[in-house]
Formats: sequence, structure tokens, C-alpha cells
Amino acid sequence: MPKSKAKNPKKTAETTKTDEQQVQQHDRIRAKFFQEKIITEDSDAARDLYNISRFGKIERGKNYLSLIEGQYLLEKEKLEIFDGRNHVLSFEDYLRKAQKIEPNFWIKYCVFRDIRNRGYIIKTALKFGADFRVYERGIKPGEDHAKWVVFPVHEGSTLTWHEFSSKNRVAHSTKKRLLVACVDEEQDVTYWEIKWVRP
Repeated sequence: MPKSKAKNPKKTAETTKTDEQQVQQHDRIRAKFFQEKIITEDSDAARDLYNISRFGKIERGKNYLSLIEGQYLLEKEKLEIFDGRNHVLSFEDYLRKAQKIEPNFWIKYCVFRDIRNRGYIIKTALKFGADFRVYERGIKPGEDHAKWVVFPVHEGSTLTWHEFSSKNRVAHSTKKRLLVACVDEEQDVTYWEIKWVRP
């Protein structure tokens, strides 16, 4: 009686893992890296990124994400992002492209990721003269105003008194609290809240 060939458990495990990765990748929302924005496909899943979690902005059925939101959702394996040549971008490829466009991108991203992971909604705040605005937990943009404006800095950077004062004025004029988010070499973030005090 001929012996039956035993299956290679290593090969089977590898095949299963590959199949799972293909399914996960298939479930990701397709998006395009276009200039300084990430534009998703026209789908319910893409619109749910905004409706449920307030990522991006809906225009003509598609979700327009900031570069930082795109990086975060790529890291969370929610997106599959293509460049202009229709090549899929890895996390590292995406990061290199984003860093060429936006100065201090990695420091900003570390802060964005940390705040999002803590359960807060964080959005860009260029019109306020700040990097980010952050809403209290459970509050979505449109329901109430943001509670903080946030300025990410590297722990080795320095601020002049003039720069520090201007950040305070931005927070005061927009009736928000000022957070300075300090990123260290291990990408850990420490937050300093600054308030006006009248003698």
C-alpha cells in the first residue's frame, strides 16, 4: 500500500496567512494620492470614515483626506493607496512622499496618531493658525467647538518668546485651550497645556 504524502505544515500556514492578507487587502478602501490630498473611491465604506469617525471631508460622494489622515488610515490598514502610476504605496513610500510636501510631517503625525489612539477627534487647524484642533471625547465636529488647538514640537527644538506668545494669542483669539505636544526620540508624546493668567 503506498504511503500518503504528509502535508508540509509550514507551507500550509504560509498559504493560509497569504490568503488572510489578500482578504484584508481586498477589504481596504481604495484611494489615490493626488497632490496634497488622499481621495478615496466612491463607496459607502469610504463615506463611513467621515460619518462614523470624522476622517476627511465628503465631496461628490468621495472622501478627501489630509495627508496625515491618510498615513494614519494606511497604518491601521483601512486604506490601500495608489500613486499617480497606479502603484500601491507602502507605509514607508507614503511617508517619504508626504515628508517632501509637508515640513515637520513625522512630528505632526506622531501627535495625530497619539491623540487619535486616545479616542479624541483631531483635525487640521490651518485656518486658526495652528497645526491641529482637538475635540473633547464623544464630541464630533459640527456638534460643538474644538476644545484645544495643538502645536506639535520635537523635544530638541526651541521656541522664542515671540513664537510662544503668538501661539498663546492664537488659542486666546479662537477661545480654545493651547496644547504644546512634545515628541521625544522614542516617539512618545508629552502634552503641556498653557493658560493665560492675569495678575
